[in-house]
Amino acid sequence: MSKGSRGFVEISFGEGKGKKFSRTSSSLIMRTALVLSIIAVFFIGMVVLTITSSNNLMNIDKNQVTNVPSNILPSYSSCSFSSYDNQTNLSGWFFKCENPISTIIVVHDSGSNRLPFGVNMIDMIEEWLDNDYNVFLFDLRNSGESGGDITTYGYLEWQDVIGAISQVRQISVTTDVILYGIGSGTTACIMAYDKLPAPDTPEHELDNYDPEILALGYDQSYIIGMIFDSPAKNSDDYIKTKVRQTQFLGSLTQGFVPYAIRVSAGESSSVNLIAEISRLPMPVCIIYGGHDMFIGADKISQIVDERNRLNSTITVSQMIPGAGYLESFSQGKEMYMKTVLNFLQSYFIES
Repeated sequence: MSKGSRGFVEISFGEGKGKKFSRTSSSLIMRTALVLSIIAVFFIGMVVLTITSSNNLMNIDKNQVTNVPSNILPSYSSCSFSSYDNQTNLSGWFFKCENPISTIIVVHDSGSNRLPFGVNMIDMIEEWLDNDYNVFLFDLRNSGESGGDITTYGYLEWQDVIGAISQVRQISVTTDVILYGIGSGTTACIMAYDKLPAPDTPEHELDNYDPEILALGYDQSYIIGMIFDSPAKNSDDYIKTKVRQTQFLGSLTQGFVPYAIRVSAGESSSVNLIAEISRLPMPVCIIYGGHDMFIGADKISQIVDERNRLNSTITVSQMIPGAGYLESFSQGKEMYMKTVLNFLQSYFIES
């Protein structure tokens, strides 16, 4: 009897434990499912927001070129040429002088056009011409009078820069160019430079380059100098700030939108601009606003410091007090133009 009782008690205890376990297990599963559902909804929401924000930033309206009276523009030739992709038609102006030292190619910021500083830029163009520099202004894709439907903040625009260099080689008597990147035009300039082979690249390493790049007929040595207005530390920075400032919940998606735009452009990674700029083996001029809250004046000063640490003898920099992002020319026009001209006269002489 005692044995039977003990058996019964043991069986009853086992069943109670099973029921308790079953209730606990069911509750745990429900809570886990709820948490996973919330995570899934959040993830889907982030994906939707990222795609929406990416589309908003890439599909911006073209900034048309201001109608400039012909009597205030120096003599120029209109140009129509193809980007490196051979699918995007670009438009530009070529200003030439007699016995030019080199040709300056202006690469504007996203959302701008070939006259990034408006008609006031004509004064700088005239100064360059007076000091024996040809000037090439053009509209990047989805800007001004150029073709293209999307803007990618440099990740596709580097192809436009290659197209512009190739065009200048055809129409200018100069044997080199100076790239002048403004805002995200910095990314386009650096990426274009990186896509070209170095002049001392061994024959067996040339196989690593796109055959169409090699067919261009020039290498990195064709670019003898660079001017940057408001360079960022990383190519994604131009996108992240726009996301934060203009897009819904941008503070949450700022890390994802640049990736989405890069993927759309076929680029796997961002560009470490501070490393690239600081190591460029050519004269570099950096201008920025002391009150830049978009990229950050303190971050740009870090680029200047690193550049001076590695290449101080071929570096010129100027901070324009009180100027914000891309306001240096409008806020300190005289200082801006003087800095650029001193840079040109210091490092480039007619051979």
